[in-house]
Amino acid sequence: MNTFKVAFHKEDRMDEMVVRKLSDADFEKETGGGIRQLFELDTNIGFFIFADAESHDGKESYLALRYEEDEDTPSDIYGFELKDFYEFSALFLSQMYYDDGEDEEEDEYGPVHHLAHLLYHIYEAGQDANP
Repeated sequence: MNTFKVAFHKEDRMDEMVVRKLSDADFEKETGGGIRQLFELDTNIGFFIFADAESHDGKESYLALRYEEDEDTPSDIYGFELKDFYEFSALFLSQMYYDDGEDEEEDEYGPVHHLAHLLYHIYEAGQDANP
């Protein structure tokens, strides 16, 4: 496992974030007590599955698995602090309220677009961080 820091643009309204990049062995250890898939997001940098998990000793983890096109195993596994994971979940869920059925432009920048933008920063910052 390796940790790295992610700095966002001022306009992103996010504090600097510490992210863990997990190896397959780290992932197995952190999910030994069970894993629960919460939501997924397809972006231009990969397909993300967001999940929470519990280790055999009861420690909770908040994860995002990034899959590249046509791959069965994740290319990257990221671990987050609860407060950051909560922010991602809130952005994802708020899209339901943002899409209220009015005639809005499909390309309008909404909460899910912002989430994808934040994920790009995480992906970019973590490219040199080997688990």
